[in-house]
Amino acid sequence: MDLQDQLKNLFPDHVSEDVSKETQDEGDDLWIQDDPIICKYEKRKGKPVTILEGYTGATEDFKSLAKDLKTRLSVGGSFKDDKIIIQGDYRDKIMDILKDKGFRVKRVGG
Repeated sequence: MDLQDQLKNLFPDHVSEDVSKETQDEGDDLWIQDDPIICKYEKRKGKPVTILEGYTGATEDFKSLAKDLKTRLSVGGSFKDDKIIIQGDYRDKIMDILKDKGFRVKRVGG
C-alpha cells in the first residue's frame, strides 16, 4: 500500500487537482484571432518550404502550434521571427489542420 492509497483511505471525498489538469487538451487553449494566418510557399536553396505568418497572439501559443503541426505532419521545421517554417509543400494539409482548430487561413502564392 503506497502513500496515494493511504491518503485515499483517509480522505475518500477529496478530488485530486492533477486529474483535472490532465483532462485539459493543450490544443484548445490557443488564442483565435480575427485576421487570417497567411500560408505561403517558397523555395529556399532549391527546397520547398511552407511558411505561416500573421499570428497576433502570444509567442508561446504560436510555438506550441508549430510543434503540433510538425508532429502531425511528421516533418521538420522551425519557429523564427514570428514565422513557422515547415519543410516541404504541405499547404493543403496545414490549412485543413488550422481550419479544424478554428483559425482562418489565407493561401498566398501559387
